Amino acid sequence: MRASGRPPRPQRSLSLSRRHGPVVVGLALALLTGACGSGSGGTGPGTAAPASASERAAEAADRLAENTVVPLEGEPPAPRLPVTVESSDGRRVTVEDTSRILPLNGGIAEIVFTLGLGDRVVGRDITATFEEAKELPLVTKAHDVGAESVLSLRPTVVFADTDTGPSEAIGQIRDAGVPVVVLDPATRLSDVTTRTTRVAEALGIPSAGKALNTRMQKEIADARSAVPEGSRPRVAFLYMRGSAAVYLLGGKGSGADSLIEAAGAVDAGVGSGLDRPFTPITSEGLVAARPDAILMMTKGLDSVGGVDGLAEIPGIAQTPAGMNRRVVDLEDGVLLSFGPRTPLVIDILVDRLHST
Repeated sequence: MRASGRPPRPQRSLSLSRRHGPVVVGLALALLTGACGSGSGGTGPGTAAPASASERAAEAADRLAENTVVPLEGEPPAPRLPVTVESSDGRRVTVEDTSRILPLNGGIAEIVFTLGLGDRVVGRDITATFEEAKELPLVTKAHDVGAESVLSLRPTVVFADTDTGPSEAIGQIRDAGVPVVVLDPATRLSDVTTRTTRVAEALGIPSAGKALNTRMQKEIADARSAVPEGSRPRVAFLYMRGSAAVYLLGGKGSGADSLIEAAGAVDAGVGSGLDRPFTPITSEGLVAARPDAILMMTKGLDSVGGVDGLAEIPGIAQTPAGMNRRVVDLEDGVLLSFGPRTPLVIDILVDRLHST
């Protein structure tokens, strides 16, 4: 586990899972059709009625299944350089050239592409598997960055976060004269806009960053507005890698806790007193958490044999979620990416976590 306390990030596929059968809370893929209202409730002739949570979730699932980003409208922004920015490793970094950008994080790559500078990206981290990036040269092996692979692409600026490693590789890249802008890991919903601001500033396009933040803030607000009134389900986020015998329960700071809260639910790990991002799963801990639903990454659910295999893990069957086989899974690269597609994640969670 990395120094940040977060589990190692697996290779991520960004298509939505539809393989676990009717026992899993599925993601509908029907195209959303706009409904025009003419009655009360603020809709008049020719005005689209507000979409329901299920309609929003269906549209979100469609967009995630396409596995593409949606750049800002208009012409790509023109960077104004040089700029000097604060890096999260305590350095001040001057960026003079953004013609060859290399993000060492999938969420950061998604921000760069959405800002409109995707044609300048020369390589990718293993976690950047959306369509626009997947053909770019890979500069990581497992989760480790290869300095030689990075430098062979002649980047003019590199983006990393504080848990990007190994540190020796980052040092080699910096010693070669390449500006390396380090960001804090994203573990809260507010980090989506904070990261966008910092990336845009380092690229010399702060106005584009503001525009993207405005768009995302509206999308997040719209997603949260669909949260139904009433009881708040308890949701346990489980990080599992069965082949490596990794079984963890998310708590405060896991990243999932922020998304669960935004979707109008209660993080069961946090609610049971877990003050660390991840804690090894025990039967007693699961029973105490009392989750009504379980949230997982798709590869993690696959690694334990799907819902049937999950139910065999000690403690799962004794929870309300296990008894009712209520499991929501989202692909790894989407769920905790904290990038521009995070509002779509909230749309899906609002619907699936509150479904009866």
